[in-house]
Amino acid sequence: MINPEKSFDIHDYIEIFWRRIWYIAIPFVLILSGAVLYAVTSPKEYRSATLILVTPQKVPESFIRPTVTSKIEDRLQSIGQEIMSRTRLERLISELKLYPEEAKSKSKEEVYELMRKNIRVEIKGKEGYFTISYIGKDPRVVTTVTNKLASLFIEENLKLREQQAQGTSEFVMIELNATRVKLEEQEKTVTHFKRQFMGELPEQREANLKVLEQLQLQSQRIGENIRAAHDRKLIIQKQLADTELLIASSIKKEEGFLSSSSPIQTEKVSRSVVRDPLEVQLEQMKYYLIDLQSKYTEKHPDIMIAKKRISELEARIERERSEKGAAEKKESESNIVTTPLSPPKIVTKKEEKEAVKLNPRYKEMENQLIATELEINRLKEDEEKMKAQITKYRERIENTPMRELAMTNLNRDYQNTKDLYQTLLRKSEEAQQAENLERRQKGEQFKIIDPGRIPEKPFRPDIPKILLFGVLIGLGSGFGLAFFREQMDRSFRDAEDLEATLGFKVLANIPTIQKEAA
Repeated sequence: MINPEKSFDIHDYIEIFWRRIWYIAIPFVLILSGAVLYAVTSPKEYRSATLILVTPQKVPESFIRPTVTSKIEDRLQSIGQEIMSRTRLERLISELKLYPEEAKSKSKEEVYELMRKNIRVEIKGKEGYFTISYIGKDPRVVTTVTNKLASLFIEENLKLREQQAQGTSEFVMIELNATRVKLEEQEKTVTHFKRQFMGELPEQREANLKVLEQLQLQSQRIGENIRAAHDRKLIIQKQLADTELLIASSIKKEEGFLSSSSPIQTEKVSRSVVRDPLEVQLEQMKYYLIDLQSKYTEKHPDIMIAKKRISELEARIERERSEKGAAEKKESESNIVTTPLSPPKIVTKKEEKEAVKLNPRYKEMENQLIATELEINRLKEDEEKMKAQITKYRERIENTPMRELAMTNLNRDYQNTKDLYQTLLRKSEEAQQAENLERRQKGEQFKIIDPGRIPEKPFRPDIPKILLFGVLIGLGSGFGLAFFREQMDRSFRDAEDLEATLGFKVLANIPTIQKEAA
């Protein structure tokens, strides 16, 4: 084209079309003929598809939780890899006698790859359904292979779910048994620890403190009783000494008086001179009571014992006095029988001591002294035992923090293992229920809702589509070639081309003279 700035109208385009008609027609006819030839000569392939619905489990998940929780896409990919493995496809090819012609010219690996390319698994919904399709030359064989693949997918899904449920149940059971053994070992450890350090455990701290407090109170009471027993011992020893002196002095006075008096006068004098030991003991007990009252309250055991002892002594003295008065009255009323005086008897020190020891009051006080000494010894033994108990419980209380730390570590490990055991036990029961659910085929399943049918027309080649593409490509190629030829044309077509090329003004145009038909 000489003048690219030239404007065209419809007549110019029509003129160019007719001028370049062969550039348009020849590519169009060639390409369309090639498309028709390809559509006629290419081998026909048929496609059969089956629609499979993913049905949920028949038991609500709130009652039994499934162990297979993977998405449908992941499971289909796993099942597809299993079914489209070389072993499975070779078995299927051999069973249905597929690709007999290709097997003559190609290797088994190429035939396997060819069949794998002809299988399509497409997911139509997120969790709803999917399709399995197969492309082949024979419509009946294509339908058979499609239905066979669908049944393999269903069987493999059931097998995979059952294996996964069984594997989950076995794994959880193994973990549960291992955890049970560990839990039993930790229980034995905790039990051995409690037996070994019984009395020093943290939960026994309060009891030990209370026992220690009671032991300290008992030890204090025993100490007070020991002091009171020592005081009684001193009093009794003093009473014994006073009684011994009184009895000795009365014997001496009686001995001197009897040498110069009658028997009746001697008896009266001895009764008036010798002081009753009970009165002496009563007087000493009153002093002892006054001393105790200056130290303790009226409710103190020693004060109460002293008061009781004083009341008993007073009662005994009063009773003896009444008995002596009655005896003297009876003696005064009877006739007095005089007896000849005997010579005074000389009493030795040995006899004097024996007479003192034979005195009933003296013997009673000696018995009281012996009982007090025995009581002191017994109280001292109780005090030693009490001190040993106090030391024992103090050691328990001091060792409690260490035992508490060790017990905390043992209980923490034991509680963690126990929680893990409870969790595994619950999961084991759920896994067992899920396994039974899969064995009875009550779980999620694949259900064929649209089985593969024998196709009525081939899937490939698609003749209308091929012809349409041939027409479009032919027209595009023809018009493109015509446009290219028009752009490369350097001939003059009108006055404007001449003026643009030569630079001269054209004065006149001679129109084209067309011959009219005769």
